[in-house]
Amino acid sequence: MAFVENQRARIFWDEQGHGAPVLLIMGLGYTSDMWYRIRPVLAAHYRTIALDNRGVGRSEVPSGPYPIALMASDAAAVLDAAGIESAHVFGVSMGGMIAQEFALQYPKRVLSLILGCTAAGGPTAVRAEPEAIHMLLSREKMSREQAAEAAVPFIYDPATPRERIDEDIAIRRPWFPRPEGYAAQLQGIFGWEAYSRLGQITAPTLVIHGESDRLVAPGNAGLIAERIPGAKLLMIPHASHLFLTDQTEVSLHAILQFLNERAGIAGSAAGPEKEKEKEKVSC
Repeated sequence: MAFVENQRARIFWDEQGHGAPVLLIMGLGYTSDMWYRIRPVLAAHYRTIALDNRGVGRSEVPSGPYPIALMASDAAAVLDAAGIESAHVFGVSMGGMIAQEFALQYPKRVLSLILGCTAAGGPTAVRAEPEAIHMLLSREKMSREQAAEAAVPFIYDPATPRERIDEDIAIRRPWFPRPEGYAAQLQGIFGWEAYSRLGQITAPTLVIHGESDRLVAPGNAGLIAERIPGAKLLMIPHASHLFLTDQTEVSLHAILQFLNERAGIAGSAAGPEKEKEKEKVSC
């Protein structure tokens, strides 16, 4: 575990594994602990670097708002602290927005880009359903447990077993966000746009989205993939916003295949038993 100081905030980060570096950037109000379902497998083949975005977890909570570009600079500071010049960058939800901005601001530092369950902002973005927006804006009136439960219908597929959802909430519970940190991140999301600039991204890109996502509309994935030259699009059936929980094995197989191709590693570390699952998903 380590910290780096960047623009009025101490940012927590840690690393696991060895090999080509992979920078992991989590979403709104979530800490790096939420990579727990896939990080051990990634770390068996790659040097994973993960951070708590400013405002959550072990990182400091300075006064907001937190522009997405500011949080991208936090990620760059973490790579500097780790002594890494360039990395594969994987961001989900708000973390996918940070990853887009990172690729735009620091193009030479991006070996490849994975954008999960995210959007590019601006007037062209496909808006979330009104109930989802209401849920996000009403959280400050709820207890932390109530807020976590209120999000469930919007971020998990209806078929996902409740015990998997409870596992996620248990991981998050020690680090439920403080209201001021959550609000500062949310303000950063609402004030950000990258769609008009996505054509500038040159890194090999994989865009992943769950087909039943009610928080970030699935149509945003197509908009991003169409805009980034050569980007691959992966839509996962029976998966919502937290596709890494809804469809862990399918997601991990696709992620490892993409990274392995970029890193020149033969085969997929997810194992041959996943080939049938792979056939269900088009890329």
